[in-house]
This record gives sequence, C-alpha cells and structure tokens, in this order.
Amino acid sequence: MNKLTEDQIQELYKFTRAHFVYHFDLQTELVDHLANGIESLQAKNPHLSFQEALDKEFKKFGIFGFQDVIADRSKALSKKYWKIILRFYKEFFSLPKILLTLLLCVLLFIVLKETALGYQQYAITGVFLLFLIPATIKLVRYHRILKKKDRKWMLEEMLLANIGMINFIQIPIQLMNIRFEIENNYIILLLSIASITLLLLFYVMVFVIPPKAEELLEETYPEYKMMSTL
Repeated sequence: MNKLTEDQIQELYKFTRAHFVYHFDLQTELVDHLANGIESLQAKNPHLSFQEALDKEFKKFGIFGFQDVIADRSKALSKKYWKIILRFYKEFFSLPKILLTLLLCVLLFIVLKETALGYQQYAITGVFLLFLIPATIKLVRYHRILKKKDRKWMLEEMLLANIGMINFIQIPIQLMNIRFEIENNYIILLLSIASITLLLLFYVMVFVIPPKAEELLEETYPEYKMMSTL
C-alpha cells in the first residue's frame, strides 16, 4: 500500500482547517483517519487520484462533515477536563489541605455572624470580589498565551480559557440584589461552607490547573511534548 506524501498530509491538514476544525489534536486525528481511508481506497483502485479519494472519504462523514466529530470530541474532553478538576479539587477535602478549607469556612462564618443584618450579602460579595479580581487578571494572561500559539489544542483551551468562570462573574452581581437577614447559626454555617467550596472550585480552575497545563497535556497527548519543541 502506497503511503501518502508529506505534501499530501499537509493538504489534509489544510482541508480540516477549511472545514472548521481549528484544534491541532482533532486535526491530527482526522488527518490520520482520512489518510488511512485514502490509502485504503487507492490500494483497491490505484487509478483513483488523491483528491477523488479524499472526496469519497469525506462523504462518509455525512452532510454535517466534521461537526459531529468535533462535538463528540468536545464532550469527551469536557469529561476529562472535569475529572482533572476533581482530582485537584479533592485535595482540599483531605489532609492536610482540609485544615485550610475548614479554617476558611470558620473565618467566613465569623465574618457573616458579626455582620449586621441586611449587610451580609455585601460581606459575601466582597469575598467573591477579592477572588474575582486576581482571577480575572490571570484569565486575561491565559487568553493572551492562547492567542500567541500557532497550534491550538482543545484540552489546552479548556484548561486555560476557563469558560465556567463566565458564570462565576455573575455571582457577585446577583448577590448584590439579594438582601440577607440571617440569624440562624446553622444557615450561616451552611452558607459559609457553600461559598468556600465554590470559591475553592474556581480557585482550582484558575490558579491550580493552568500552571500544570503542560504536564496535563503531555499526559493526554503523547505527541504534545515533541510538537511543542518544534
């Protein structure tokens, strides 16, 4: 079976980009799939040109082209992304980091307990804003890093872009519109725990995982280290 030339492989990469596949990892998967299909077709019919074989192979993806593949890959990597988050998030609920988690919960409980009724929402909003300001600065830096990269990896974009933070930004805004008058210690404690656990989740997403992106990408894509040195 004749193998495709390097120029033909590059043509396949261009073909995937032309069909709205922008992530290098997904491009590589599709190029490998297309190349194998083309080589198989040409082995059966040696007179079939590269372009004819490519057209035949692409038709197998249906009327939506690569979009279904992109959607499936995105779902699979989203699951992996949340597994990565959970891996690091769980550390805050086991020794020794659980001590820090408990301390933060107690401190927020004390703050809310000592805050005058009707002003507790401002205390919680302040806590969220203290996190949100440095987090936003970090996110801007991560987006700049992504923009500078010629090759975009889908998981890398998830690790650095932190799309979930968009929802987090809305929390302080919503809290400002809610008037809290909580006197019950148990409710204050539950509110403190809920707030801290949520803050820790986003802390992991913004401050813990992105610095480990290179390591995590090498775990996922064996070729990442080699490609990043080119």
